[in-house]
Amino acid sequence: MRVILAILTLAIAGCTAANDAADSIARKQAKSVVNEVMQARFPGINIAPVTDCVIDAASAGEILSLARASVTEITPETAETVLEISTRPDAVQCYAENGLTLLGG
Repeated sequence: MRVILAILTLAIAGCTAANDAADSIARKQAKSVVNEVMQARFPGINIAPVTDCVIDAASAGEILSLARASVTEITPETAETVLEISTRPDAVQCYAENGLTLLGG
């Protein structure tokens, strides 16, 4: 019984590690899309800190959708999603906490 429990624990840990890796990859790809959209909207400004706030305010489904756009194409709907996320209270609070004023935070 202990052996089975140990195997299950390792399997769950492996799944968690795989999920963490997949989440990390999706977030990285989504960030590239957010960066591109925000850079087009605010050229010449370092938008990396803004991007982090937008990603943190996005849902898991939105992150996957944005990550998908990094492979296919950034559509007007993708840009609209990024801009909508960027105005959410969580994103605006993040801007304020980090001293960012680009989007009114």
